[in-house]
Amino acid sequence: MIDINRVIEIAEKHLEGTDMFVVECKATPMGEIELLVDSDTAVKLEDCAALNRAIEAEFDRDVEDFALMVASAGIGSELKLLRQYHKIIGSSVEVLLKDGIKILAKLDKADEKGIVISYEEKQLVEGKKRKQTVAVTKEYVWEEIKYVKEYLDFK
Repeated sequence: MIDINRVIEIAEKHLEGTDMFVVECKATPMGEIELLVDSDTAVKLEDCAALNRAIEAEFDRDVEDFALMVASAGIGSELKLLRQYHKIIGSSVEVLLKDGIKILAKLDKADEKGIVISYEEKQLVEGKKRKQTVAVTKEYVWEEIKYVKEYLDFK
């Protein structure tokens, strides 16, 4: 079975000097390897194909049998690295907290401690009969968050 740390090492060496980076690498016992990459700008199909060829060239197919898939960490997939968060500051995100609450919001900030998001919420305002829409800004530490995904709003 192929060592995924070696796959990551080869990929990072190949991506050196570009704005692309490795997000995650997974392998199954059957020899299927999935390498997810992202970029500060955009990941092109040609980039994935070139990276796939570069990694495969480092392994001997007669010794190790494997299937390699290099793909972009697409919109809607969970964000894994702080670098991915920085790329989408100001964009809409879906946040699922560990207590089961799901929030659609705008990502305002992300750092080593956690994230800051803002959204609108209907709340009871003193002196008003009906709930009013109020801008809310909240900070969450990483321990409270199950996942964060970029969210596309088609409205």
